[in-house]
Amino acid sequence: MTVRTVRIAMNGVTGRMGHRQHLVRSLLALREQGGLDLGDGTALVPEPVLVGRREHALESLAARYGLHEWSTDLDAVLADPTIEIYFDAQVTSARETALKKAIAAGKHLYTEKPTATGLDGALELARLATRAGIKHGVVQDKLFLPGLLKLKRLVEGGFFGRILSVRGEFGYWVFEGDWQEAQRPSWNYRAEDGGGIVVDMFPHWEYVLHNLFGRVTSVQAHATTHIPRRRDERGKPYEATADDAAYGIFELEGGALAQINSSWAVRVHRDELVEFQVDGTEGSAVAGLRRCRAQHRAATPKPVWNPDLPATERFREQWQEVPDNGDFDNGFKAQWELFLRHVALGTPYEWDLLAGARGVQLAQLGLRSSAEGRRLTVPELSL
Repeated sequence: MTVRTVRIAMNGVTGRMGHRQHLVRSLLALREQGGLDLGDGTALVPEPVLVGRREHALESLAARYGLHEWSTDLDAVLADPTIEIYFDAQVTSARETALKKAIAAGKHLYTEKPTATGLDGALELARLATRAGIKHGVVQDKLFLPGLLKLKRLVEGGFFGRILSVRGEFGYWVFEGDWQEAQRPSWNYRAEDGGGIVVDMFPHWEYVLHNLFGRVTSVQAHATTHIPRRRDERGKPYEATADDAAYGIFELEGGALAQINSSWAVRVHRDELVEFQVDGTEGSAVAGLRRCRAQHRAATPKPVWNPDLPATERFREQWQEVPDNGDFDNGFKAQWELFLRHVALGTPYEWDLLAGARGVQLAQLGLRSSAEGRRLTVPELSL
């Protein structure tokens, strides 16, 4: 098999997500398996070039994984004609400027979301990339998780009949940093640094709802800061200026309603950190990151409300497990493979910067809805 190398500048891989999911479990995993088989006798082998601000962290990361190239000079890396793809996993506030530089350098783009701090910036990125004729994609990893792939199979198979509602619960308790270290970086809780759960999670909910159930046409949200004071990585107290919980209602094209609670101040009493319950006229399902259980209309029990007697039915046992029916790879890696095929072969790819702009739009409207206390229409975007 012929080996073809694709050099990828990876900015922000010293952070948790960029390191674990994109570098190690995606591109390095692809290298270890011999590259991506393009189906024409060619194996596409990614060659990461690490980029960031902290020289010591980059040098340590490169040494750990046997990589030979790293740099703190983004401009110099983008000027290298052998670099084909620029990937960004930086903090959101630094992303827009870096993406514009990559577009100007003619690099194909693959980026984490949100793509920008505001809708105008996100749309400008999509327009600039389209005019430049480069290929561009945005990480929408939850679509490739086993639980949601099984849920999509039920949707496409007509299992639900007419879908009535979607209810989502996401979150976990993020420690305040006083007697136990926080599991998330402190910038997540500072609005001035691009933090907040609406900015972080509403883009996820947009693409999940859009791709599985229909475009979001309206949003009504309430965002709040439940824990107003936390401690940072050095143990220093700081004021949490960003929202750490949001409660949203989304109307979908076709009439279904979605209600999703997002919180970093909730203790988990569910099987997975995120779960979606979908109810339809013919059946219902509950999907998490990996599992999906379903209950058909014909197998639905007939409970009767009687608060004077203890429940005798084991409701969870009345649902049927949806089988895997295949092998599921890491969701981030699966989307990387699709984007690399898109770059190498020109195969269709729908999760582009315009899709990323829809996520920014929903987050922006969600925050505005919360501030104004009213439901807002979500206009359809176009270039």
